[in-house]
Amino acid sequence: MSRLAPLDPPYPADVQQHFDRIMRGKPPLMLFRVMAGHPRAWEKFRGGSLLDRGPLSLRAREIVIDRTCALNACEYEWGVHVTAFGAAAELTEQQVDATVRGPADAGCWSQAEQAMIAAVDALHVRATLDDAEFAALSAHYDEDQILEIILLCGFYRTVSYLANALALPLEETAARFPK
Repeated sequence: MSRLAPLDPPYPADVQQHFDRIMRGKPPLMLFRVMAGHPRAWEKFRGGSLLDRGPLSLRAREIVIDRTCALNACEYEWGVHVTAFGAAAELTEQQVDATVRGPADAGCWSQAEQAMIAAVDALHVRATLDDAEFAALSAHYDEDQILEIILLCGFYRTVSYLANALALPLEETAARFPK
């Protein structure tokens, strides 16, 4: 059980509208139900979130999110994303596993993806990119995409903090970390 109680249906009309937009007809995630019970936090979460597609392909976006969540030991959000977007992002089983256990330069990734994953790893460990890491990223991604990668890393680190610190139970239908 979550350390903070989630909202139970029926939800206030404005909250239901947000859930409908975000979840597209599916039941709201536990994370959203907990956050929505705290109006200021919910507003900030939604306002600072990157729930839209942005300048990255779905595949690149999901690799960044999955790797960030895995590095933060956030099985909750990793599993939600792998289940919801892994197939659409055309991630193979080997690649899904590599987001958790593989090195940035694993052979299952393209050179662009390797540079991106190395950047995610560096941001996680050092909260910065050195000149070589930035140059490698710049060889494959434009400025808007680089900013999106950095923003996604920061936002999903925050999501990982929330899910882990609140002890959110894993979503029933979500993937689990590979053994």
